[in-house]
Amino acid sequence: MLKLKEQFDLQRDVVFDLLKKEASVCRVKEYSEDVDTRILNIERDGSVLYSWKGATVTTRIGKYDPNTKQNKLLYTFDKQVCVSSCSLNKEETLLAVSLAQNTSGQERLKPISKCLTLLIEIHPINNTKVLKAVDCRVKVQFLHQETEAKSALESHLLLLAEDGYVDLYHVLLSKHEGYRVVISNPERLTRTAERIVEDFCWAQWDGHTQRLYCLTRKDKFVLRCIQFYPNQSCDTVFELVLKLPANAFHTVRFVSLGFDHYHVEKPEQELIRMQVFTNQNGSMCVCYSQPLTDKRELTYVVVLVHKDCSKRFRVSLGNDAPNSGRLHPLFIPIGYYILVYLQGCFLHCINTRQQELLCHSLFLTGQDVNLGAQLRSDALTVMHKDDETGVRLLELASGSIRTAELSPAYLLQILRSDARARSPSGRTDPRRLAALHCLLVFMGDDSKLELKVVEWLCDNMNAFESFDQIQEFILASLFRICYKKSLGLDKVLPYSCLFEKKEVPACLLELPGVMCTTELRIVPDFKGKAERLQGFWAELQWNTERTKCLNAASNPRYKTSHIRADWDKLRSESKASSHVNHLENTKKVLSVVDTWCLDKKLVPLFQEEDHQQRAFIGLTVDKLREHLNRYLPQLGKKKIDSLVVNYVAKLLELIRHMLESAWLKYKLGPHVLCLATKGGPAEWAVFHFMLRILESTQSLCLPLPPGYHTLFAVFAVRCLPHQTFLQYIDHGFLQLTETFVSRLMTDLDNSEANERLKFGVLKRLPEPMEQRIYHMWDHPVSSASISRDYVKALLEKQSKNKGFVFAGQDKPGFRPEFLPLTYLAKMLSDIESQALNPFEEKENVDARFVEESALMQTLIQLGFEEK
Repeated sequence: MLKLKEQFDLQRDVVFDLLKKEASVCRVKEYSEDVDTRILNIERDGSVLYSWKGATVTTRIGKYDPNTKQNKLLYTFDKQVCVSSCSLNKEETLLAVSLAQNTSGQERLKPISKCLTLLIEIHPINNTKVLKAVDCRVKVQFLHQETEAKSALESHLLLLAEDGYVDLYHVLLSKHEGYRVVISNPERLTRTAERIVEDFCWAQWDGHTQRLYCLTRKDKFVLRCIQFYPNQSCDTVFELVLKLPANAFHTVRFVSLGFDHYHVEKPEQELIRMQVFTNQNGSMCVCYSQPLTDKRELTYVVVLVHKDCSKRFRVSLGNDAPNSGRLHPLFIPIGYYILVYLQGCFLHCINTRQQELLCHSLFLTGQDVNLGAQLRSDALTVMHKDDETGVRLLELASGSIRTAELSPAYLLQILRSDARARSPSGRTDPRRLAALHCLLVFMGDDSKLELKVVEWLCDNMNAFESFDQIQEFILASLFRICYKKSLGLDKVLPYSCLFEKKEVPACLLELPGVMCTTELRIVPDFKGKAERLQGFWAELQWNTERTKCLNAASNPRYKTSHIRADWDKLRSESKASSHVNHLENTKKVLSVVDTWCLDKKLVPLFQEEDHQQRAFIGLTVDKLREHLNRYLPQLGKKKIDSLVVNYVAKLLELIRHMLESAWLKYKLGPHVLCLATKGGPAEWAVFHFMLRILESTQSLCLPLPPGYHTLFAVFAVRCLPHQTFLQYIDHGFLQLTETFVSRLMTDLDNSEANERLKFGVLKRLPEPMEQRIYHMWDHPVSSASISRDYVKALLEKQSKNKGFVFAGQDKPGFRPEFLPLTYLAKMLSDIESQALNPFEEKENVDARFVEESALMQTLIQLGFEEK
């Protein structure tokens, strides 16, 4: 499920280098000493701080730079000490360490404290200042803020004590002799420390965002966040009440504050394991777990602050769970997913943006959920999450750091394996749906990956029992192009076809083995005035307030089926002039598509005037823009216009991409457009795929690219028997376009079977199109029709001349015995020079045949002949 890539290995990157240096300096045999290297901390820039025992049996502290791949000695103690916490300032001039004091042997008789906290000048190595000497554990952490050059001679140090308080030290520095950096007024350092937190029972440091999360309890547990700013100030910006057991913490817990190798937390003391994860787009998740109950159930909670809700999950482990100690899963943030991992038991991939239905989150059980190289969940530590580099996992015992990301190959395997083994009850559908969404939305920027999903669609055309995979592909892919713009779009735009259903299938409402309860309205408290909140906090506050408003609104999510009445009205209108209102929108969309598709002409789409589809495109833009302006006006009209145009353009591009993939898969060429030959298995497969796309888009009232119906009709006439082809027209599956019908009339010969097909098509055409098509068909019936229409037009024109008097009775050759024909001949003769010739520049027509046709039509009208 996870793709792990090793980024750092303590043995390879540090130990081998140290052994070589020790061997060269001390002149001992290379690799002969055990240097006992231990990772102490990982700073914001990725630097790894570590300690080791040198050849002289003294403790040293070094730094590994991941950018230069170099190791650097920072400080050497004059004896062997136990370093429990360590931090280096950004300028690498100060080193803060906490030492666990040795109280065994002779040292036990001395009145010393259990922990000694030191601040050491290391540029160059000079004075050492004692900050604390207490009988509790102390964690140290320098702030790493982006500061201007003028403030570089100032550092800020957090000191967190197990007694439940946090002090902030402002360390002023000065330069001596041009290069020596020393502490200014060290005697005043402890007196000027600022107490920023008291009585906390849990603390987490987020180095990437420079935030400190603390949990305090008086009457109830309150999670507080202190934000540190570049101007050296800090502020409590957020508070959230959490419902935790009264005895949640027997001892103070530190998260992401380095690694203490001399303090081992007893499993029975860890009643709650908790972590906070944020994303720069304004989302926050508070995750905590409770150990196994007597019923062998594991409970974990994910508080989705940005979604104004909390989800409590209960997983029944049965006999799969180990019996040793208290079990806690590992929380791993990857993008907007939170992975809950318990080795050998389960892996729950929770979708924190599409959280409304359980089926959009992936749940796996059994031995196949192990993370690659037998990594135990209790031996892994989640490092600082960075929006750019992603999440890193540290295995402390081996000293290995790996980057982690979701594996697209594994998700594709879920799609393909589940498709081969369809369950009659649809039990595999939730896994397939969750994997499909993860591939399309979270990873969908990879065009090669999208192509593999389209290939899977081609291989599995029939709709699954509980959802339509083509509809899901379209809506999820459309959601991907805009979900990063605002979290508010999660509630407003459709990302699944399930929201179009009157009732969601039961198999998608639950996950086997998982019980979930949802609590709404978690009421976060943003401290300070709105105008003071900036960046992430302003975005999070906006997201929570918008979510509350949308939860209270009726039908905030745009449903494509809501425009069906307007859709049907446009479908019934045959005149292109009635579609003028939407043409401007259509031009914007097609101009964007043209920009995307300059080099993609494999499938003949966007190459004809399809007035109805162009009207549908404009209507979709209108309705979607109207909906977003109503529910998300804060985005602004300009941003909404751009979003909507790109949304509809992406829809058309998606369909073109699907057809292009099918084209390549079945190796089709230009010959497939020839109507005179019958289609083979490849053409039949593409026809079936196009039919499924048509069904899916019509039920969602989504427009198609201009030219789609022409191409579909070409495949239909080649693959279907003629009678079936006409039935497809009658049932609305096929829409006859003028481009297709004109090609049908000219490309097919006038054999008996083809004549019947052409007559059947002509009967089903609207009258204006039928008249235009007759001019293209070289057939006696078309000539008769042209003649009939020509005579009709002349008579209608002449009837407007009210003073017409027939004056040809005195001329020789006048035959009064058949007055209608004589009248008609004289009238045609009089106005023939003024009339437009319908056959001019079209085809050569036999004039004698026209006369006979006119005579026959007259006899029929008078009742002397039958049709």
